[in-house]
Formats: sequence, structure tokens, C-alpha cells
Amino acid sequence: MAIDEAWQKASSRYDKQRDDILATVQRVSAAGPFQPDWQSFSNYEVPEWYKDAKFGIFIHWGVYSVPAFGSEWYPREMYLKGSEINKHHLATYGPLTSFGYKDFIPMFKAEKFDPQAWAKLFKESGARYVVPVFEHHDGFAMYDSDLSDWTAKKMGPHRDVDGELAAAIRAEGLHLGASSHRIEHDWFLDGGRNQDSDVNDPKYADFYGPAHPRIDANHDVLAEDWTYVSPAYARDWVARNAEIVQKYKPDLIYFDWWIGQPSVRPYLAQFAAYYYNESLKHGAVGIINYKLVDMEAHSAVLDIERGQTSSILPVTWQTDTSVSNKSWGYIESDTFKTPSFIIHQLTDVVSKNGNLLMNIGPRSDGTIPDEVQQILLGVGSWLKVNGDAIYGTRPWSVFGEGPTKVKEGSFHDTDTVPYTPQDFRFTTKGATLYAIEMEWPANGEAVIQALGSGKTGARSVRSVSLLGYDSKLSFTQKPDGLHIQTPSINPGRYAYAYKISFE
Repeated sequence: MAIDEAWQKASSRYDKQRDDILATVQRVSAAGPFQPDWQSFSNYEVPEWYKDAKFGIFIHWGVYSVPAFGSEWYPREMYLKGSEINKHHLATYGPLTSFGYKDFIPMFKAEKFDPQAWAKLFKESGARYVVPVFEHHDGFAMYDSDLSDWTAKKMGPHRDVDGELAAAIRAEGLHLGASSHRIEHDWFLDGGRNQDSDVNDPKYADFYGPAHPRIDANHDVLAEDWTYVSPAYARDWVARNAEIVQKYKPDLIYFDWWIGQPSVRPYLAQFAAYYYNESLKHGAVGIINYKLVDMEAHSAVLDIERGQTSSILPVTWQTDTSVSNKSWGYIESDTFKTPSFIIHQLTDVVSKNGNLLMNIGPRSDGTIPDEVQQILLGVGSWLKVNGDAIYGTRPWSVFGEGPTKVKEGSFHDTDTVPYTPQDFRFTTKGATLYAIEMEWPANGEAVIQALGSGKTGARSVRSVSLLGYDSKLSFTQKPDGLHIQTPSINPGRYAYAYKISFE
């Protein structure tokens, strides 16, 4: 197609660098224990550090934080006629021919970005891994890429912002992840093809990408997506991901949903084999987060976007959601989740064999809003007291009990009604059981029905303590449950972890 040829021509100055990386990918993907076919991934095992970590921070930060309006999909919707973002853009910045998305780049200065302060905040929040978005759908690389001119190192901040952050994250003893949404850039700016805009200017073809028309018969089923992906673009996608691996050696790679598009899957298998084999040279095998059915169930770690499961999954999984309610990136006048909401979600997810990846969106100047910082510190304060019931735990025979149920699947995490004192979530560590009560009981007694002496196979409870409370707790094991006498004064906030040992 002509527009793909224009993108290839504009990107041709990097052909040699790209070919060199791809030669390495081919060699490594063919030489290690993992091969570029799905059968070879059946032996993949999630590393223990990730199973133990439970809580991570996701970061959506990029040029889209400059307009700070609508969402991080501003670059797409500004080119969609009649959308609210399109109307806002035309009214605020003028015609798309005179002010396109590229014109926000000089305004993206990150002049107050302090990677060490960010990393310290993430450590204080209780996170054990951090996943910056290295490139979002907009096609602007937040790292020092040798395959593009359109990078934060060469434009805007003129800093390798993700590289600096990666070093700071590891200096705090945290694991580094990298998120790439590059594959969606194949079509992300297609709205600019349907009108006069700078997307059609050949001078910017290497930035705006192919911008192929999105052709999907069913938006929710990738098997019915017929959008064109050229072999040249798919190979470039592999090379860009491999460059991130070579330069920054992330412990985890997070992909958005479109990697499962039929044209992309063979290239995905090649990259996965390369990444897993390459990571083994430096330590534990790498982790790939995927969505929906984009990868075979045992080949990587499933991520359920803004959602949960209703039961314990047999394999480690993850949910990602944002501390903000309207956007993943920074926008003005957003609203935010409370520490209580995040802690309840974390507890429910961990009880079901999952991890929680919580996103934040910094401002374009590199500052994290004070409200967001306080929320993260609130979560961290709770984890300092109750972390033994979260970190390094594994599921019990049942995830929990109580009247409150979560709605299963993606985009339902805010549908859960408030928890009650009758809601418990269970985790285990060795012979110890933790029962986390989601709300404080007002009547001075916590009752755990699953530990009733009348239950089949019931075990005798030897001791019960409450994390963060120094005095002993009195308890009685009755046929209807374990009755725990709680302190007269609530010793904590948000949720309460009882540590239980058995005879």
C-alpha cells in the first residue's frame, strides 16, 4: 500500500540498525530453550519473584500529557471528526494542518522530572516492580531509541527519561518492567487520513506511521480484525521491542491487546522466544503480560484490564487499573480511587493468585499530583503493617467468604459494591493462614465461617494474632466458625489481617 511504502521510505535511514537487531533476534530465538513456536512455550514457568511481588506501579506518561484533556487517546481522537477531543483541539489549537500532534512535542519538557524521587515514592507505596510505558500508541519513544528520530532523548525533554527512571528504580531494589504499545500505532492515527491534516504530510510519515484504516468486523474479537499490517512494520515492531530488551534488560514486558491480531502472531512468537532466551542469560526468565487470548495460556502471564476473576486461577495472573478514574495519562480535573479501594482490590486479587499493577499519570512537567502521591503512600502505610499477608503468599483452598462478589472480566473493577465485616480474603505462607477482614466489625467480634469446627476436615486453631496489634486475641472455634474477639479500639485502617496457626 502507498501509505505503508511512505512510512517505510521515511524510516529507511535506520534500516541497517534495524537489520542488525533482527539478525540478533533470529539467532537468539533459534538457539535457546525457547523456540519461536507456541508449543515450545508450554514449559514456561513464571519466576518466583513475580509470584511474590503482588503489587506494581504502571506509568502512562508521554506527549499526551501536554493537552491534558480527555484521555491518553488524545492523539487518536483529535483526528476523529466530531469527537469531543477533536472539537476541543480545533477550538484550542486550530486546524489539524497547522497544529497536529507533533506540535505538542516541544511543549513536553519534563523540566521537573526527578527519577530518584519517583522511585523513592514507588518504594514507599509498597510496590515491588515498576512498569513505565516506553512507547504508547502515539509512536513517541520515551527512551533513547536508535531506530527513530521521534524520541524523548532527541526531542522534547532531550533526556532518556525511561532510561533514567530504570536506573533509579533498580537503585531502590525494585524490578523493572517495560510497556510497549507500538503495535497499535499501525492504525492509531487513521482518522487523519480522512481529512486535511499533518498525518498526510510525507515529512512526518516516520512519526505518524502507516496510519492504516482500522478494519474490524467485531471490535471485541481480534480474529475478525482485518487491518493491514505489513511485514516491514511487524519486523520493525520486533526490532523496537528487542532494542528495549538489549538496552534496558527489563524483567517484564507488558503488551496491550493488539499483539493478538492474526498478522502479528508469528512475529510475537519470535519476539517471545528471543526475550525469554535473552533474559535467561542475565537471571530469571522474563515475563510477558498479555490480554484476552493474545497468547497461549501457559506461554506468558494473563492481564485482565480493569478487572478481576471470581475464583482462584491455577496460574499466576495480573490485573491492571489506574488510580485515576477517567484516564490512564494525566488530564485536568480527573477523579481518583481511594487507598481503601486499592487495598481491597489488591487483597481480592492476591487471594485469587493474582498481582495488581496500579497506574499513575504524571503531568507533562514530570510532577506526580500530590493527591496521587498521598493515595500511594496510604497504600504503602497499610502494606508496611500488613505486608506479611500479601507478599510471598499463595492462595488457600478457597479465596474467601462473605456476601460481596466481584463482577468477573475486564472493565468491571469499579462495579464491586462496598465490602462488609463479613467479607474475608485468605492467603497462605507455609503453614500460616492469613484471613483479611475487609471492614472492621462494629460488634467486637470477627467470625470466619470457613474455620468452623463443624466443617469437613476442620483443623484446630492454635493461635490468632492481628497484624499491627501487639496484644493477644481471644478466640473460640465453634461449629459455625472461628469467633475472634477484636480490640475495643480499631487498631488500623482499610482492612485487617489475622494471622492464624493450627495445631
